[in-house]
Amino acid sequence: MPDLLVKLYALPPLAPAEEKLNAAGIRLHRPLALERHLVMGWVTTHFSDRWASEVEMTFSGHPISCFVALDEASRIVGFACYDATFKGFFGPTGVAKEWRGKGAGAALLLRCLHALKEEGYAYAIIGGSGVDEYYQTTVGAIPIAESAPGPYGGRISLAP
Repeated sequence: MPDLLVKLYALPPLAPAEEKLNAAGIRLHRPLALERHLVMGWVTTHFSDRWASEVEMTFSGHPISCFVALDEASRIVGFACYDATFKGFFGPTGVAKEWRGKGAGAALLLRCLHALKEEGYAYAIIGGSGVDEYYQTTVGAIPIAESAPGPYGGRISLAP
């Protein structure tokens, strides 16, 4: 899976995605530092410890480089991060199975990419996504030639 490049200066507007989300009873929120344990716990429960470790990194900077999607009772239904493992990278991201298809993933993606643009980046990288067509359609991402496994190669392994 190659990494993908996104031109932040050519992003679709955020407003339509947020309006669709609001119509579904979901809102986006940049968590506060005191909410770190809630976000990490949710990510661990719904996805993995590895992703929770990346989420934890996003709470080490200002602004916090993570957004969550919340239902009408302010419960987390999805999350997305940027600048987690590598600067200028989008991810990890995920939406709870029962909330998929309501626009949360697209709105979280766009919110993070717009945040990167607001922070002065011209381009963002989506590392080894596995759903390249989605990113190509949603934000015009293009594959980066010869980028697999990219910077994620050579990770620590516990296998014998």
